[in-house]
Order: sequence, then C-alpha cells, then structure tokens
Amino acid sequence: MPTPRTYSSEHGLDTLPPYFHGFALMHIAMRRDAARLRTAAPAWNGAGTHWWQQLRETIEWHHTSEDDVLWPGLRRRDPDFDAQARELHEDHEELDAAMSAVATAIAHRGDGLVRAAQTFEGVLRDHLRDEERIVFPVFERLGERAYLAEERKVVSSAPLRVMTHLQPWMFDGAPDRSVAHVAATIPPPVRLIGSTLLHRRYTRTLKGILK
Repeated sequence: MPTPRTYSSEHGLDTLPPYFHGFALMHIAMRRDAARLRTAAPAWNGAGTHWWQQLRETIEWHHTSEDDVLWPGLRRRDPDFDAQARELHEDHEELDAAMSAVATAIAHRGDGLVRAAQTFEGVLRDHLRDEERIVFPVFERLGERAYLAEERKVVSSAPLRVMTHLQPWMFDGAPDRSVAHVAATIPPPVRLIGSTLLHRRYTRTLKGILK
C-alpha cells in the first residue's frame, strides 16, 4: 500500500496541487504576519494597532468559516473527517485565547506584547501545521472540482471588512504563479478592484507595522 503524501505550505507551494493554493496562501499570510508582529513587538508604539485589528478579524473569520462552513461540507463528502474536525475546533479556541492576549497587551500600550506575540506565533504555527496535516489529504480525496465548490462557500461567507482586505493580504509576497492561479478563480471586476484600490488601501495599513 503506497504511503500517503505529506503536504505542507510551511516551505512554499511547489509541492502542493494548484487548487490547494488559495487555502495555503492564507496560511502563509498568517505565518508572515505573526512574524511581523513578533518583530515589531519590542518597539511597539501603537502605530500598528489598525493592522493588528485587521489581521485578527481575518484570522477569526478564517477559522469561524472553517467551523461553520468548510468542516460541515467536508464531513458530508468525507465521513472519516468528523473526529478530526472536533480536534481542529479545539485548536481554534486556543488560537482565539492567544489573539486575545495580544489584543490586551496592545490595549495596554504594548505592555507584555513581546511574550504575547511569541505565544501567538507558536500557537498559530502549531495549529496550521496540524490543520494542514489533517485537511490537505481530505482535499486530495475530494478532488479539485468538489473542493473548490466548498471553498467558494467559505469565501462568500466573508464579511465586507474581511472581503475588502482578503485579496491583497493573501497575495502579499506570494509567488507570481500562485497569484495567477488563484486570481483566475476570482471574478474579473473583483480581481481588478483587489489589485488596484484595495491593494493601495492594504499597503497603507502596513506602514504601522513595517519599519
């Protein structure tokens, strides 16, 4: 019996099927921004507060949409996924607690932020590693058409504040080939707005976190 392949976005996208890339780019963006927060934490002056609020809202939507939309869809298509989905829900609760600690530190002018940012990054990385180990094989078993049907439901669940942030955030620093593949699944008018107006707005939010 062949050994199942182990998929991960931790070291890039080259080993992942192209239809995984939209989901994987979100994970890569989360890791990137957790590292940005850790780097900024020792000299925090409050300028990155809006950036953090957007990141937190995006991550909260990402895992809430998994719990409420994607995991139920995967359960219907792959009954073996049920027990694993419960495990991932518990990870989401731990991640929420880590983000709450960051928000508290930011509200106190950065007091305790260094430790909170380090904890957040560690919890996030561990969670994403576990999540990909569990769900990427499910995506593979479903195949491209069935998985993308579920992914469209997830994206359509995004509130406006997240939707207007999502495209430039995902594509920040992403390889051109992956950007082109994921962009091809986005309606042309939305893709155009995302690469112009929304990209400029996103870039302005980075000024508070990048030095």
